[in-house]
Amino acid sequence: MNQIVEIINFIDNAIWGWPMIILLLGTHLFMTVRTGFIQRKIGTAIRLSVTKDTDAEGEVSQFGALTTALASTIGTGNIIGVGTAIALGGPGAVFWCWLTGVFGIATKYAESLIAVKYRVKTPDGRMQGGAMYALERGLNMKWLGILFAFFGAFASFGIGCATQVNAIATVCQENLHIPMWAAGVVVAVFTSLVIFGGIKSIANVCEKLVPFMAIFYVLGCLIILGINYDFIIPALQTIITLAFKPGAAAGGLVGGGIMLALHYGVARGLFSNESGMGSAPIAAAAAQTRNPVRQALVSSTGTFWDTVVVCAMTGMVLVTSIMKNPGIDVSNIDNGGVLTTLAFDQIPYIGPVILVLGLVLFAFSTVLGWAYYGERCVEYCMGKKALIPYRVLYILVAAIAPVVALDLVWTIADILNALMAVPNLIAVLLLSPVIVKETKKYLNDLDAKHHEEVPTIER
Repeated sequence: MNQIVEIINFIDNAIWGWPMIILLLGTHLFMTVRTGFIQRKIGTAIRLSVTKDTDAEGEVSQFGALTTALASTIGTGNIIGVGTAIALGGPGAVFWCWLTGVFGIATKYAESLIAVKYRVKTPDGRMQGGAMYALERGLNMKWLGILFAFFGAFASFGIGCATQVNAIATVCQENLHIPMWAAGVVVAVFTSLVIFGGIKSIANVCEKLVPFMAIFYVLGCLIILGINYDFIIPALQTIITLAFKPGAAAGGLVGGGIMLALHYGVARGLFSNESGMGSAPIAAAAAQTRNPVRQALVSSTGTFWDTVVVCAMTGMVLVTSIMKNPGIDVSNIDNGGVLTTLAFDQIPYIGPVILVLGLVLFAFSTVLGWAYYGERCVEYCMGKKALIPYRVLYILVAAIAPVVALDLVWTIADILNALMAVPNLIAVLLLSPVIVKETKKYLNDLDAKHHEEVPTIER
């Protein structure tokens, strides 16, 4: 068993090493150039995200699709992942994490565009899309679409369910003294009440949950930054300086140079916003929209909120807190959760409450978002008949997750996430001429009242 674990860990380290980072970051840069720096339209995209596209086909509103995608991306990675990047790569990792989010907007836009363009309508009127349909309909590579769906379905049990429920159970036991098994049962019950209602039920919950949890967490960050106000400018200087060269700063902060900061910053940024992984476009394909570019713009705001805003604020909170409290020995901390806990402890009385509630809500919303992703992947591979067994199994995994060892589960899910990204990025890169053509066509007539409908076919 130990040898098996070592082999799996070796595969994980290899697959999430520099080749994968270069592939993902390279795609971000390539699509930024190919789309004419689509990031410049982020203001328009935010406006469109809260504007209904009337008389459009789809199962949920554009905002509902966006919040469902955000539910799965704004998770424990935003809170603990950034802390881990700082602990291992130094404060300079925050800069590279943020920059990854900025360029990742272009990839999220591109993958969402092709997900909507090549989506299909099922006989019962549901809209489905994602990398698997883009590969099948856009590139005639159904075999690769099946591989993507296969990896996505299995990844949902790990990164989307087991690890998230375990995080909820752990934080509830440590702070509220609730038995871990009990927390797992409660999460499983609430999950079953939502996912059996399909995308409409999931989107309805996410539309209410995601804005609340994000605002709640951001307010906590703003309070801490207010407490640490005199260290905000020094923290910014430290983050930028240590992103490019080794050195030391106040509070025991040490930067290992550009390679270390780049590695952990980019890796955490990519993992956090899921740009290029192909998961979020599955939700985007269900949106009520008549034009793939419009929904792609809306979907791209997910990466903006997730990394450019939330991860950046978390990074500033952690760096200012460490600089203000030089007694913290960060050299011996390799767990980002410890850093985050220490930072939120600065808020009297309610600091731990904000962190606990934030973690619980973030993790639960991720469980819901990935349940939908997994369903669509399973249905693509096995048909609608497999949905009920999948949901039952998903709920069982949620119930037992707190009492199983998750190190191996997390590692396997990590590998599956990377394996999802490869076929998705193939679709994005090979269909980039289509993406460019659609983008130019829509942006040249952005303010027009009527646009050509998204082509759909009966399946």
